Amino acid sequence: MMKKAIAIAVLMMGVAGTPAYAVDEHNVAAGLTAAGAPLGLHGVDPVAFLDIGNRVEGTAKYTSVHDGVAYYFASEENKQMFEKNASKYTPQNGGFCTFGVSVGKKFDGDPQYASVVDGKLYVFLNEDIYRAYQKEPKKTIKTAAKQWKKIKHSAAASL
Repeated sequence: MMKKAIAIAVLMMGVAGTPAYAVDEHNVAAGLTAAGAPLGLHGVDPVAFLDIGNRVEGTAKYTSVHDGVAYYFASEENKQMFEKNASKYTPQNGGFCTFGVSVGKKFDGDPQYASVVDGKLYVFLNEDIYRAYQKEPKKTIKTAAKQWKKIKHSAAASL
């Protein structure tokens, strides 16, 4: 009985002690980074993206783990800025496509198709979805915020 309880606890914790919910609540890459957490935002430096509007690839040399997700940075300075205020820099809706979340679905959010609104980062599935969002951005963001509360803990959708 004790072995069964331990096995269940290990399964609930996920691989390498990473909480199982992180995969459900955050759009992350499959597998783990050297930091022991899955990679978020496709490796794009969130500080560079928000502060200078530039989609700069981060590097594993500068990694910070927040809420079970590893983020890469282009510099130590950006990493430190993130660590001082991670909630400012993490993508909204767990990094899932904001338009998808607005209709109750969790799809990959690609930083190639992203928008910064009121200092917050929103990512989208692809160019077509990004264009659809641009027709009513504030409405989509507002609807996504309401839907996110409902679907945050659900499994991501597959295409």
